[in-house]
Amino acid sequence: MRTQVGIIGAGPAGLFLALLLAREGIESVILEARSREYVEGRVRAGVLEQGTVDLMHQLGVADRLMRESMTDRILDIRFEGRLIHMDMPDLVNGREVRIYGQQEVVKDLIAARLAAGGELLFEAEAMALEDIAGARPAIRFQHKGEEHRLECDVIAGCDGFHGIARLAIPADALTIYDHIFPFGWLGILSESPPLADMTYANHARGYALASRRSPRIARLYLQCTPDEDLAQWPDARIWEELHIRLNADTSELAEGRIFQKGVTPVRSFVAAPMQYGRLFLAGDAAHIVPPTGAKGLNLAAADVRVLARGLVPFLRKNDGSLVERYSQTCLQRVWKTVRFSNYMTTLLHRFPTHTPFERQIQLAELDYIAGSRAAQTVVAENYVGLPMDG
Repeated sequence: MRTQVGIIGAGPAGLFLALLLAREGIESVILEARSREYVEGRVRAGVLEQGTVDLMHQLGVADRLMRESMTDRILDIRFEGRLIHMDMPDLVNGREVRIYGQQEVVKDLIAARLAAGGELLFEAEAMALEDIAGARPAIRFQHKGEEHRLECDVIAGCDGFHGIARLAIPADALTIYDHIFPFGWLGILSESPPLADMTYANHARGYALASRRSPRIARLYLQCTPDEDLAQWPDARIWEELHIRLNADTSELAEGRIFQKGVTPVRSFVAAPMQYGRLFLAGDAAHIVPPTGAKGLNLAAADVRVLARGLVPFLRKNDGSLVERYSQTCLQRVWKTVRFSNYMTTLLHRFPTHTPFERQIQLAELDYIAGSRAAQTVVAENYVGLPMDG
C-alpha cells in the first residue's frame, strides 16, 4: 500500500487532518485500531471553541452541529455562597462556545470522510513505524488477521496518549513535561435537565462542575481521589454532594437516572518537539491538559490545521518552510492552553496540601475576578479559545 500521508487514529485529530488534506487534493489513509461502533460511541468532551466550530463550517460538516448543539454564552463560578457570572460574548466581542459531544463530532467527520470516498480502515492496528527519519517512512499494521505495510511520504501520529507514534521517537530526541494532580474527577451522565449555564464551583469539600450534553442530559463532576472506589459512591451520595458543592437545591439541580459513572485522572502532559523526521504528532499523542479548561479536542483541531497548512506545500512543491516550524508553532498555543488549564485547576480545586494561607490566596483570586471586568475578560478569552492561528 502507498499513500502521501499515513494517519494513525480516527479521533478528531486524524479525521480533521484527512478532511483538510483532501480539500487540497492530498491523499491519505487513516488506520484506526478500534471498530467504527466503538469510536463513534466513545464519550469524551463536549465543549467546542469558536475556532473549532468555524473549522467545521469550513469543511462543510457543521449542519448537524448547528441543528443539535447548544450555545454556551455564560460561564458561572460559585464560591463561598457567591456567584461570578460571566457573559462571554459581551466580554470577548460576540464569541461563544457550543456544547456538542465529541462522539457527535467524530460521527460527522467519519460520515464526511466515507462519503467522499476517502480510505479509512477500522480495526487496523498500527504495530510499528519504520524509517521515520528517512524519505520513505512506513506503518506496519494488522487488519483482518493479516499484516500489511503502508508506505507514506509522511506519518501523522493522531493515536492518543497510549498510541505507538510518540514511542517511535528516540527518547533522547524528546523532552517530556508531565504533572499529575493529586485528585481525579468523578463524572456522571444523568437523564435530567442541566443547569442553565456552565457552572464551576470551588467549595471547602472540593471542586464541582455542572455541564450539559443536551437539553435533557446533564454532565456533572465531583473532585475525588485519583483511585476513588465507585462502590462508595451510590447515586444518593453523588446527588447530595453535588447539591452541597454547587449550592443548588432540587429546584435548580434536577436529579435523574444516572446512566454513566467513572473516574478520570487529572494531569498535564506535553511532549516536545511534536515532530521527528517525517513523523508528526497531533492531539493527545503530543499533549494532555486538565479537563478544567475544556481544551483537548480544540487543541487537536488547532494542531492539524497548522499541520495541514505545512504539509500541502511540502507534498506539492517540496517546500518544507512551513512544516519545519510545525512543532514550534503548535507549542506556542499548547503552552498557553496548558497555562490556562492549570490556572483554572489550581483556582477551583482543593489540594490536600493546602495551608490556610494558600486557601485564602485562592479565595482572594476568586474575589478579584468577581470584581474585575478585566480579569473576567482574561478568563472568557481563554475559555472561548485563542485564535487558531495564534
